[in-house]
Amino acid sequence: MTTSFALLILSLAACAWLAVRGIREHRDAMASRHRLLDEAVNLLSDASIMIGPDQFPVATGRIADGRQVKIELIGDSMITRRLPQLWLRVTIYDSGTYRRPLIGALARPTGGEYYSLVHDMREWMAPPKTGTSMLMRGDGSATPWQAERVLGHFSTVFADPQVKEAVISPNGVRIMRQAAQGERAAHLFLRQSRFAIASVPAEDISSAIAMASALAEVLPDSALAPVTEAA
Repeated sequence: MTTSFALLILSLAACAWLAVRGIREHRDAMASRHRLLDEAVNLLSDASIMIGPDQFPVATGRIADGRQVKIELIGDSMITRRLPQLWLRVTIYDSGTYRRPLIGALARPTGGEYYSLVHDMREWMAPPKTGTSMLMRGDGSATPWQAERVLGHFSTVFADPQVKEAVISPNGVRIMRQAAQGERAAHLFLRQSRFAIASVPAEDISSAIAMASALAEVLPDSALAPVTEAA
């Protein structure tokens, strides 16, 4: 009886220790996650960071030309045959509504990209030839000249294998690129998404912002069509 009681006490103590350790590890993991975009603050004016419902940080502010930008992180573990991915998504908002069509392209589509805007576009378009599988769609309003201009730029953008999605819209532009890949051991044995970075490097964030800014220049409001087409 005494032995059974001692074993019960020992078991309860072990469970309590495991629970406390689990809570502490989860708290530490969330604290680390909240710091992933800390380096974005020094790149933006009027910068602020909030924590989203998924516990990933969201940075907002203004880039050098005054346009608003939103920088997000998306954890993607939907593809069972690959390691989890951490995507860096940069959206630059125009001050007004441009007369641009909506066009986007998605690299290596699987249909499981819940975060993608391209899947919601209705018009199929011929994708750029980049040596990888691509999905390109739009809203059907692009002129042949606009479609050709965007296609040419997408060929350059998606030559970088880290780029996952690029979108041009009347209200702004968006680039999504890989920020990190999940740790293999944590994914294979514990089915967890762990990323071995303390924060996304400022160079990667700057590169994504520059890429999105260049995307906005592909179809500026003053370049709706070449002179010959407009005539």
